[in-house]
Amino acid sequence: MTTSPPEAAPRAAGLGLIPALLSFVRFSHTIFALPFALASAVLARLEVPAAATLGWILLAMVGARTLAMALNRVIDADIDAANPRTASRELPSGRLALGQVAGLCAVSLAMLLVAVSQLPEETWVLWPVPVAAFVLYPLAKRVTWACHLALGLTIGIAPMGAWLAVTGDLGAAPVMLGLGVALWIAGFDIIYALLDVDFDRSHGVHSVPARFGEARALWVTRGLHAGAIALLAAAGAAAGAGWWYAVGVALCALVLLYENAIVRPGDTRRVQAAFAQSNGLLAVVFLAFTLADVTL
Repeated sequence: MTTSPPEAAPRAAGLGLIPALLSFVRFSHTIFALPFALASAVLARLEVPAAATLGWILLAMVGARTLAMALNRVIDADIDAANPRTASRELPSGRLALGQVAGLCAVSLAMLLVAVSQLPEETWVLWPVPVAAFVLYPLAKRVTWACHLALGLTIGIAPMGAWLAVTGDLGAAPVMLGLGVALWIAGFDIIYALLDVDFDRSHGVHSVPARFGEARALWVTRGLHAGAIALLAAAGAAAGAGWWYAVGVALCALVLLYENAIVRPGDTRRVQAAFAQSNGLLAVVFLAFTLADVTL
């Protein structure tokens, strides 16, 4: 059963539509995936790709990520409306109309298609794969507590796609990099799900914390993050990266140690810090040290 917010928010229009749409897709969260895609493009040939290639990869990433978040918000609109924590989001509150969001989806998909049309043919052939993943992830939480892995794999496609955009083929290194990102994302999504344990249980939304409890869920996160670091290190070795890259992975491990240390069962006060600050820092550190590895 869904509930509506007590008062509908004013409908965004005109210039006010832009900030509403940026908030709707949490544009600032692009920092979680984009640095790994750019780092993958650098690792592909152990050099910074041509500006044109990087530009098309960036356009594809922005289009794909915006489309993914918009579809997630549309498919989850009923859940968001029922959850007091999310009822004020743009769709449930009425600040954005479904037609406006549909237009955003169309523009985002067009951006993705234009970008991949300028990259190796393989990226054009495979573009339906991530788009299908964007639809399947929000549905996964309705059927399985493993939905966090579905989200991780959806975002883990990004570095594999960037590698493909540079080289036209895949190998062990980009696959391990993508899986490492997938485990990292899945782990911090479990932490984020701590905010909604009671709601998820009462409304049939599946998650690791709702299924196994908060303490066990945090141990699952620790295991996923340990696996993520191992895969990132292995990806660098397979790609032929040097010691700057290794230092970057070690720093990422320290960030994840901190992230896991500040969140405890029954205490969600620092979940937002673990989610936004730690993970944003990790992504930037990874990209910075990958760039250092090929430029210094």
